[in-house]
Amino acid sequence: MPHDDQVRTHAHISDAEWQKRCDLAALYRLVALFGWDDLIFTHISARVPAKDSLVKQPDGSYAPAEVDHFLINPYGTFFDEMTASDLVKIDIDGNAIGDNKAMINPAGFTIHSAIHSALGDAHFVLHLHTDAMTGVSAQKEGLLPLSQNSLLLRPQIAYHDYEGVALDLEERARIVSDIGSKRVLILRNHGTLTWGSTAAEAFTIMYFLEQACRQQIAALSAGRDNLIEVGQDIQDKVAPLAMGVGFVGMLTWPGLIRKLKRENPGYDQ
Repeated sequence: MPHDDQVRTHAHISDAEWQKRCDLAALYRLVALFGWDDLIFTHISARVPAKDSLVKQPDGSYAPAEVDHFLINPYGTFFDEMTASDLVKIDIDGNAIGDNKAMINPAGFTIHSAIHSALGDAHFVLHLHTDAMTGVSAQKEGLLPLSQNSLLLRPQIAYHDYEGVALDLEERARIVSDIGSKRVLILRNHGTLTWGSTAAEAFTIMYFLEQACRQQIAALSAGRDNLIEVGQDIQDKVAPLAMGVGFVGMLTWPGLIRKLKRENPGYDQ
């Protein structure tokens, strides 16, 4: 729920949208806090259901929207300075809705809009380019069964071949076809994407993915022939726990928010 001063300042924003804005701004700052950001590049987006998105009417009043809207970063704002108020509300085609007309990166939302459109539970979508995740995305075998983190994620991973900078809207159909209903998409030679029904879920899946990729890059420093891969029987034993990674987010998110408020407060302004 917004504070009283935020209610007055953001009277045209529903409580539900404001909470979504705060969660999304927190995600941006947490990505920076963990060192996963890439200047102003990469993106995190959130869905605002139609019932929660207030749209200005001809008479100056506000009413719920007829379709879902989305929140994304203004192009040029660093992740560690993102606030709830900074976020730009857009439609599925990337057009600004409301008073904030700040520029967004159309290439960024091409990928995100594909996931939001196809998966109704994809309320938060993260797309990152860390060294470790991009490194694994460029390896023919993808994420190998080398660590517990990788075993927890492998059943939820899909792959999408690199098609250049994502400006072609026709690529969206191929992204949707490749990801299916899985929670992780490794974008070959590019980076990674995770989605969740909550900010906590999307972030926690990305955390485990980054850890798994870092561990793979470290293990490969000894050479491919020196690796010990986990056998298929153990992979099958761990696989049912894959969906529990998102649940863990419910336990870690409150602590992450406390950490953020200590180390980089102000995201909820």
